Amino acid sequence: MKKLLFVYNANAGKAQIKTHLATIIDIFIKEGYDVTVRPTQKKLDAYEEIRSRAGEFDLVVCSGGDGTLNESVNGIIDSGTDTRLGYIPSGTVNDFAVSLGIPKDMPQAAEIAVTGREFPCDIGMFNGRNFNYVAAFGLFTEVSYSTSQQKKNIFGHLAYVMEGAKSLSSVMSYRLRIEHDGEVIEDDFIFGMVSNSMSIGGMKGFIGEVSLDDGLFEASFIRMPTTTTELNRTLKDLARQDENSEYFYTFRAKNIRITSEELVSWTLDGEFGGHVKNADIKCNNKAVTFITSGDVQPPR
Repeated sequence: MKKLLFVYNANAGKAQIKTHLATIIDIFIKEGYDVTVRPTQKKLDAYEEIRSRAGEFDLVVCSGGDGTLNESVNGIIDSGTDTRLGYIPSGTVNDFAVSLGIPKDMPQAAEIAVTGREFPCDIGMFNGRNFNYVAAFGLFTEVSYSTSQQKKNIFGHLAYVMEGAKSLSSVMSYRLRIEHDGEVIEDDFIFGMVSNSMSIGGMKGFIGEVSLDDGLFEASFIRMPTTTTELNRTLKDLARQDENSEYFYTFRAKNIRITSEELVSWTLDGEFGGHVKNADIKCNNKAVTFITSGDVQPPR
C-alpha cells in the first residue's frame, strides 16, 4: 500500500483545517494511501518530521501557511530524497498556492494532492537558506506578506508609505552593489525583491509572464528618489506598475549577489530572513516536485 505523511499546522489562518480534517484524511484513504498524521506543535516541527521521515513515504502533504510550506520544502530538500510534495493552503494569502494552481478550498486541494500532476519547481536559496517564492528588503518589508494588510496591492501600499513620508530624508535607502550575469550596478535603493512567483501579496510583479521552472528569478529594485519631482514620478510609475520606469531596475537571473556596507534586513517568504551585508541568492532549478492541478500559469 502507498504511504502518505500528512503534516499540518492547526493554527494557520483561521484554523479552518480542523473543520475539514476528517474529510481530507478520508480523501487520502480512498485514493489507496496508508496515512500517517502529524499536527505541528511548534516552529520547525514540520521541517524535522519531513527531513527525518520523507524517505519512508511515497508522498508528503503539508497544510498551513507560508511558514509551514517553507519548512516542508526545506525538509524535503534536506532529507536527500525526491519525495513528492502536496500542499493544502490554510494561511491568509497563500501566494505560492495560487501560482501552483492549487485552490483555496481544502477538500479540493486535498484531491489535487493525491490525484494531480507532478510539477518540478524551482526553489530559491538565500545565503544557504531555502525559500519558496520571495526574498525582499526595504520599505514596508518588516510587515510580513502573510498579514491581512498585505492582501492589498503591495506596490500600492509602498506608494502610500512613500506619499505619507514627511520628507525624502525619512525614507530609508541602502547603497547596494548588485551583480548578475556579468553585469554590475551600484545605486541607492529603497526596496528590492527577488521572486519566483506569479503574484506577491495578491498581485502580479513588474516583469511580465513568469515561469516557475525556468531556473531564473524575477528581480525588481526601486531606486531612491532624490527630488520631489522624482518622488512624484516614482509614485506614478508604481501605480501603473511600469516595468520600463527609469526608477526601477528589473531583470531575470539564476544567481544574484547583493552587497552593502551596512546591514540590510531581509524577509524570506514573509518571515524574517536576517540582517546581512552580503546576500548570495541562487535559483535551484526544479529542486522540489509539487503535486499540482496542472494549471500552473499566470493569474488572469
